[in-house]
Amino acid sequence: MKGKALVTIICIICLIVGIAGSVFIQWKVSADSVNEVLDVEILESDSDKTVSYATGVAAPAVGTISVHFLELGNKYTGDCTYIKVGTDVDILIDCGSKSNSVPIVTEYLNKYVTDNTLEYVIVTHAHQDHYAGFATPENVNSIFDNFKCDNIITFAKTNQKTKTKASDNEYLSLISSENAGKNSTATMYDYFVRELEQEKTTDNANIYTAKSFRDVNPDGIKELDSTNNISMQILNNYFYTNKATTENDYSVCMQLTQGAKKFIFTGDLEEGGEEKLVELNSAYLGQVEVYKAGHHGSKTSSSDVLLNVIQPKIVCVCCCAGSKEYTKNVSNQFPTVDFLKRISPWTTQVYVTTLCQDYDKNEFTSFNGNIVVMSGKEVGSEVSVY
Repeated sequence: MKGKALVTIICIICLIVGIAGSVFIQWKVSADSVNEVLDVEILESDSDKTVSYATGVAAPAVGTISVHFLELGNKYTGDCTYIKVGTDVDILIDCGSKSNSVPIVTEYLNKYVTDNTLEYVIVTHAHQDHYAGFATPENVNSIFDNFKCDNIITFAKTNQKTKTKASDNEYLSLISSENAGKNSTATMYDYFVRELEQEKTTDNANIYTAKSFRDVNPDGIKELDSTNNISMQILNNYFYTNKATTENDYSVCMQLTQGAKKFIFTGDLEEGGEEKLVELNSAYLGQVEVYKAGHHGSKTSSSDVLLNVIQPKIVCVCCCAGSKEYTKNVSNQFPTVDFLKRISPWTTQVYVTTLCQDYDKNEFTSFNGNIVVMSGKEVGSEVSVY
């Protein structure tokens, strides 16, 4: 991260009562983005880990995993995570934040997806900053248009409505509706349904909700590489079958395992959903190598109930740090101080994709930029961050 790219740099140290010694978190923010100052040691980037994304971080190898948390080319917060398993399996989780992020994401994926096929696409929930890239108008290419997708796993329920069948929230039945999303007053959700319909009819994609995927895969587990003990699990979520008050709690939650190593992705799941997640998946959850911070590092996610179980070693936050996109209240802007305080007992490694410099002037820059986590197949090998 280059300091000259920042308008102002404030150094923050999170001192947590009850923890022996100081906990240091890598953190740089503009001076007007916080109203309280915590002391922090700045951890500068290791020049030896500087890589060229034109050629990739490393050539994919059998048994390896790389997880990529992507910048999205604008000032808006959004999620997009790409996972390469070995040399053949490509997984995409979400594609925010706006439709104009699609070319940015497509260009990045083209460096790794050599056969133009995504074996698995997971759409966590129906919020624009997570599914805009899958729900574009007819004259704008979506990720589904740019790549062949073999298996699409989506949220099982939603509070969103469609113009065609507004009463049906279990929307797999909507895919057969020929007019879905094609009227002039269509919502983004209509566009999403239309895109799913096209994927099913033209590319023969297998389309599942999180619930239906778990129905056909015991405990939601899908083996990706049996030789190297790599599998993907759609974790059980109470709100796959029950109504939630917030769209965030419908999030599809996935855990990737590589032998004893675990990587967890919970979308925007809120504290109540996290409590249920821990309760329903106690046999599978444990310390994780990498945790994609829930809800962009909000104060309503990454609760102690979840963190006490997953005890993350590395945390990656997908957001435009210090942006007032959702609120002018700096204490609630992503990633929040509350989140940093809760995460700090578990790890010194916290990485953030993008930094907002001036929201009104549309000025933003890389914080840590595209964050890539590499994990070799050797038992006991360390996970590296680039």
